[in-house]
Amino acid sequence: MGISHRLLSLCILLLFMLFVYVRASAEKTELNSRLGEEEKVQGMKNSSMADGLDDETWINEHAVDNPEEIASMVDMSIRNSTERRKLGYFSCGTGNPIDDCWRCDRRWYLRRKRLANCGVGFGRNAVGGRDGKYYVVSNPGDDDPVNPKPGTLRHAVIQDRPLWIVFKRDMVITLKQELIMNSFKTIDGRGANVHIANGACITIQFVTNIIIHGVHIHDCKPTGNAMVRSSPSHYGWRTIADGDAISIFGSSHIWIDHNSLSNCADGLIDAIMGSTAITISSNYFTHHNEVMLLGHSDSYVRDKQMQVTIAYNHFGEGLIQRMPRCRHGYFHVVNNDYTHWVMYAIGGSANPTINSQGNRYLAPANAFAKEVTKRVATSSNQWRHWNWRSDGDLLLNGAYFTPSGAGAAASYARASSLGAKSSSLVGIITSNAGALTCRHGRMC
Repeated sequence: MGISHRLLSLCILLLFMLFVYVRASAEKTELNSRLGEEEKVQGMKNSSMADGLDDETWINEHAVDNPEEIASMVDMSIRNSTERRKLGYFSCGTGNPIDDCWRCDRRWYLRRKRLANCGVGFGRNAVGGRDGKYYVVSNPGDDDPVNPKPGTLRHAVIQDRPLWIVFKRDMVITLKQELIMNSFKTIDGRGANVHIANGACITIQFVTNIIIHGVHIHDCKPTGNAMVRSSPSHYGWRTIADGDAISIFGSSHIWIDHNSLSNCADGLIDAIMGSTAITISSNYFTHHNEVMLLGHSDSYVRDKQMQVTIAYNHFGEGLIQRMPRCRHGYFHVVNNDYTHWVMYAIGGSANPTINSQGNRYLAPANAFAKEVTKRVATSSNQWRHWNWRSDGDLLLNGAYFTPSGAGAAASYARASSLGAKSSSLVGIITSNAGALTCRHGRMC
């Protein structure tokens, strides 16, 4: 009887092992079959068109008419990814990607340098003084442009090392001579009401990596025929300056953001002589004639390398022309609010490429000034070949944009720097353009 029980147990064990083996074999056969099918499909995908894809519709299913434009769009998407700036935690959802990057942080004053990672457009890589120490301006004076006192703005901007320059209190700085900046500097006016006014203003000449944020610059006057220091080791004779609010000369990686500019002797912002990699964003421009010149002259062909982004600005009351006036280079005019002009908004000569996207243009009442664009001193036989386009712009009160050119993808790719938002959002995006009122412990 004991033997019978042992035989029965052994038989049951053998049957169980046989069942497991058969089940495993079946599963292996099924798996091999599925893998074979996948390999067959993959093989078809990897085979030549002649071998496996005779259907012309299938061949062209994902073809694009303009591969250069698609490549540019993909590259732009990568460069402007919000992941680069870790926007999720601090996002305010205003639609302005620069502001959404930092403005919701109530402790922004402890993390000021976060701003340097929030840039967009062609000037997005401008780091300013991010990698240096803080410098606190405590003295609004400018008694000696050759030997500036420590604690003054002039003493700060001429230093040879990176500096993030902030202000101890509200102040009006009246410069005796133009403020010549050295490389890797940030002027950060947040937390104080800072005016550079009623004298000389800012010169950015043959330098790189400059950020100017959060200051009022107005009533700038011509100065010069004087000695001015540009670094701790050099000063020299300066001829008459034009009286620009900000003059950019032979410089690169420049970002001008959230400033209020008005009423200067010449331009509010001029960029010339091979300057490039510039972003002009979220500024408020008012009460001025020739607002912005980008390009030195029609004959100065080095300006063909110029790339400038003009984004989220408000061109407001009292403006007449040049918003901007361009030469030679590549200009992305995106999501700006144009509420005033007398002559025209955007002008140019010498074959610039102008990519106008998602702007709001409100024409003046004058029936003869409704046109947004002006080709300066150029016959239509020439300018009809220039690449100027209006894409998604909102044209109000009879405003009209005169496009031109064949719309070459490569040309517009070089004049594209960030994704445009709908023109219906421009009012929200630009509602806080200009110098912000920022106080410690509160969102700006």
